[in-house]
Amino acid sequence: MLAAIILSGGASRRMGSPKALLSYQGRPFLEHLLDVARHPKIGVRRVVLGADAEPIAKEVNLAPDEIVINTEWEKGQLSSMQAALQSLPAQTDGIILFLIDHPLISATLVGELVESFYTSGKSIVLPVYEGQRGHPVIFSSALYEELMKAPLETGARSVVWGHSGEVQIVQTSEEGCVLNLNDPGTMQRALGV
Repeated sequence: MLAAIILSGGASRRMGSPKALLSYQGRPFLEHLLDVARHPKIGVRRVVLGADAEPIAKEVNLAPDEIVINTEWEKGQLSSMQAALQSLPAQTDGIILFLIDHPLISATLVGELVESFYTSGKSIVLPVYEGQRGHPVIFSSALYEELMKAPLETGARSVVWGHSGEVQIVQTSEEGCVLNLNDPGTMQRALGV
């Protein structure tokens, strides 16, 4: 069983409002990611909140055990991922890590990544669009300890670099896996809004 972790702890300064609540196909980014994270092999979900925890938790229907509050969200994404890792039950095979500013992905892509994780035997599985690595990324539970000790400056990337021989690439035609919607201009270009 995998745990889906959605990182939504930042202050969304460049966007000007919480990214989790921005609209994609008529509903918040966070609701879309929660939907695409529904898969038979994903048994646990964690949404990490920080700067805008209260409005997000009010707007999006989350079960209490799905919410992780990162009080140290200002330290960045790695601190949010580590807070989520600490909240997981024992016996997960790994995590599939979603970023709130990479919402334009489909359940089909998530299914391909999960399938590849269980069939390849690799520790890390990630999508690649036209030569560019994207999100979400799956990390095996064997890497949890390293993720907990990763340097803040490089975060989870340092773990990917340290295990380059254990990375399984899933080629995709979904540009959304590499689109980082962190400011209004990028969002307008991506969504045509």
